Amino acid sequence: MAITAGMVKELREQTGAGMMDCKKALSETDGSMEEAVNYLREKGISKAQKKADRVAAEGLTYVTSSGNKAVIVEINAETDFVAKNENFQNMVKSTADFLLENEPADVESALSSEVEEGTTLEGYINDQIAKIGEKISLRRFQVIHKDDNAVFGEYLHMGGSIGVLLLAEGTNDHAVAKDLAMHVAAVSPSYVSRDEVSSEEIEQEREVLKQQALNEGKPENIVEKMVEGRLNKYFEQICLLDQEYVKDTEQKVAQFLKDQGVSVKTFVRYEVGEGIEKKEDNFAEEVMSQVKK
Repeated sequence: MAITAGMVKELREQTGAGMMDCKKALSETDGSMEEAVNYLREKGISKAQKKADRVAAEGLTYVTSSGNKAVIVEINAETDFVAKNENFQNMVKSTADFLLENEPADVESALSSEVEEGTTLEGYINDQIAKIGEKISLRRFQVIHKDDNAVFGEYLHMGGSIGVLLLAEGTNDHAVAKDLAMHVAAVSPSYVSRDEVSSEEIEQEREVLKQQALNEGKPENIVEKMVEGRLNKYFEQICLLDQEYVKDTEQKVAQFLKDQGVSVKTFVRYEVGEGIEKKEDNFAEEVMSQVKK
């Protein structure tokens, strides 16, 4: 029986499953809507969609490389317990390998890509949701390329709670690159250098610092000098080159790099769950709400 777009649409509306999963279900059941619904339920795919409104703010970051390219990825789950699950960890690694090999443009493209004939990455993740029992989501990833006169700094903190992928040029010393990646994990800069900070951000910070100084009652004739001094402190917080090197706080990162003859081209730092508003469960309120029903 020919599977039409209308049939796929109807099944998606009933189950919330992905388009490819619905098409496969209808094909497997010769176009029977009822059997296709049961097929998806049996596969755990419909169940996976019911978890979509849950907050997945735990999980793992992972970094891997092959030749002259590397990838960093964050995959979320609902609980830290699942992040320690071997099946989940293996899924994160296999997903990272797939992303590194195929280099999809974005998360949406990645999820719709086939990991094997008839199965998309989204379908693969849904299968894991059915097995593990929690919402799992591919949140973000980035692939970085290098040439032969460069090296990747790869670092995972606490098994993947923080991941850093850094590109160092002018060296093939993996130890130096890893040390720099560890620094980024520890100190969390936002930029490599001041040149990357937008003029809008600088002016906004300058205005904030100016108002702070005025509110402190500082004389206007010295406010400007104070602002520039405090602005330098701000750059030390957000710019890698301006920071004290964690392995030798007597020198700045910029000096360390100069001594090594190395430059940092870019870095990506992922911290699991950053920016996600976590759901806070109040057990007492939950119990009371049940009592009142």
